[in-house]
Order: sequence, then structure tokens, then C-alpha cells
Amino acid sequence: MSRRVLITGGAGFIGHHLCRRMLADGYEVGVIDNEATGRREDVPEGCDYLKGDVRNLDDLARAFDPAPDVVFHTAAQASNIRSFDNPQEDMAVNLLGTINVVTKCLELKVPKLVYASSMTAYGMMNTLPVNEQTPLAAISYYGIGKAAAERFVLATAARPDLKSPFSATCFRMFNVYGPGQSLSNPYQGVLAIFIGNVMRGEPCRVDSDGEQTRDFVYVDDVAEAWRRAAHVGKADNLAVNLGSGKQISVNGLVQETCRALGVDPATYPFNHAPERPGDQRHAQADVALAKKVLDWEPTVDFPEGLKRTVAWAKDNAGGEAA
Repeated sequence: MSRRVLITGGAGFIGHHLCRRMLADGYEVGVIDNEATGRREDVPEGCDYLKGDVRNLDDLARAFDPAPDVVFHTAAQASNIRSFDNPQEDMAVNLLGTINVVTKCLELKVPKLVYASSMTAYGMMNTLPVNEQTPLAAISYYGIGKAAAERFVLATAARPDLKSPFSATCFRMFNVYGPGQSLSNPYQGVLAIFIGNVMRGEPCRVDSDGEQTRDFVYVDDVAEAWRRAAHVGKADNLAVNLGSGKQISVNGLVQETCRALGVDPATYPFNHAPERPGDQRHAQADVALAKKVLDWEPTVDFPEGLKRTVAWAKDNAGGEAA
């Protein structure tokens, strides 16, 4: 019999890529998603799908029936901006929702959880590239919730009183991008936002001076790391960075996006906006730990990943189906 994985947030950007990867590995795949940002039509055929919310214990009880062998917990309120607009909802989804998922894992003796943490847990990265020993000092409400949920997950896995084995890996993901990311949601995926802007002929919004940097990692590489975490025990009970190990400025991102779409960046309109609260100035991941414990490293560099993403966007600008 095949093993079973439950993917919370499986209709979302990262989630539906994980669905495909685990189906290809021969897993039975269950999905729960409240469709706040995920799209049911992006979930591949062959998944057991449930529209539900990780804040709702009845929904989780149905999602965990039958009990999975592995849980991939990606369900989240994933916007820094919205975390300031509604911190109560952010904490309810990201922290309390995670507590619900972990509690259900313990109740049903699910042996492994992989959790979607975030680079925002670090706050300002004063030494780059940042490694996993760097103290967490989140400056956004979103980052605070992610850091607290990560700590809850790892503290639970470390409990000596558990009645059955339980291990967890927390991936501190940097800027994940690639085909299937929304071109119209202004709160997620800055690269996808810029691609959508340029394809629609809209000015790009650049916060602050645009010289802040980000580390972009391709979604297929991320999915491969999650797949390995389900199989490999060396990553158990660790927080692990997932990034490319390279930086690109937001200004540079606008320029590269324009070039990839055949538009002259020197003449394309963009508007500078004030710095947003909780915005990190620079980001760059040290991925040595992922290499050590998962034998993982990014394989798709940014120029190739951008090329693939733009090709997908041109084919799917209307329906955005992945």
C-alpha cells in the first residue's frame, strides 16, 4: 500500500506543486484548503480534496481521515502587509492553526510533520548570508507568528513524554517563485506581481528606494527539498533554510522582468512608494545545512527560472492555471 501525505494549503502556490511531486512519488495525497488564496482547479487530479480551514477542528478531523504518514503544513496567511492590517487573523491562522495541526498529529500518532516557516522569522539580517544559528528577531507580525509557530513545532518534537514517535522539519523559505503563482494578487509573490504589471502595461510599485535585496528560489527546487524531508531522517527536528544563496535588488528585479517580457526597462514606468512596516532590508540564505542533511541545493538559477515563469505567464495570463 502507498503511503499517505496530507498537504494543508494544498491549493496554494507551493501546496499544489507539492501535490504533484508527492503523487509522482506514489503517495496518496490528501488536501485541505480554505481557498482564501488557493484555487481548487490548481489541485492535480488524483488528490483527495477537502475545502476546509485549519482553524476548524471539525474540518481537520475530516482531513486527517484516514490518518496520514506525513503532514506538509503550508496553510497560512502569507502576507506581511495583511498581518499588519489584521494581526488577529494572522495569528489565528498561522499560530493557532499550526497548533491545531500539531495537536491532531499527536492525537492520531502521525510520525512526521514538515512545516512552512519563513525567512521573515529572522527580521533584519545583519550578517549575510544568514544561517540557521542566527537568532530570530522578526519585525513583522507575520514573521512573529511564523517564528512562534516554528518554535511550537520544534518544541513539541523535542518532548520526551510523547506516547509515539513524532519528528518535524521546519523550512525557513526565502522568496519562492515560479509557474503557478498568482499574477493578480497584490499581496503575494513580488516577481509574479511585477510580471502581471508589465503584461498588463501597469506601472510597477517599488517600495522604498528599491535597493533592498531578496533571495529567490525556484518552486521546483523547494518541492524537491520537501520531498526529501519526507524520506530523510537527517533533517528531523531542525529548522532549515531554503533559498538560492544569491541576492537580487528589487530595482534589478523590475529590470530583469521587463527584459524577459521584451520591454525596455529604461522606459518602463514604475512608482516609488514609502517603505512598508516589517520590510526586511536585505535577504540571502546560507543553504549549507540543507546540503548537509538533505543533500539538497538549488538547481534552477534565476535567469532560467524567470524564463520558465514568464513562459508560463504568457500561456496562462487569463486563467492562471498551473
